[in-house]
Amino acid sequence: MKKQKILIVDDEQDMRIFLSTLFETSGYKIIEAEDGQEGIKAAGDNIPDLITLDIMMPKEGGIFMYQQLKTNERLKHIPVIILSAIAKKTFNHYLKMLNIKLGGIVPQPEAYMEKPPEAEELLGIAQNLLNQA
Repeated sequence: MKKQKILIVDDEQDMRIFLSTLFETSGYKIIEAEDGQEGIKAAGDNIPDLITLDIMMPKEGGIFMYQQLKTNERLKHIPVIILSAIAKKTFNHYLKMLNIKLGGIVPQPEAYMEKPPEAEELLGIAQNLLNQA
């Protein structure tokens, strides 16, 4: 059976190591990216089964990457877990403003967790999303 792929997009090396270890020890194949620019390229090249995405990153941030993912026909089906130090309420407000500008085409993420994530809770959410696919 082919291992499911999870793309981890986060500029913090410690967070990438934590997430990689969590998912690899649970049997998933990991792809990593340090910012949204690398992340969107990695998503297009690898078509992961799930993406964990930070919001606040240098260069191309998570909001821009999320918008690109959810408006791309090849990638919009990939479930996304947003992992961010930004409060969910703040993210939702930004997404609402983005949708006003774009005409309501960017959906809510499949899951949102504030950092630092609880390992078991994150793993459970990821497994649920992957089982739905």
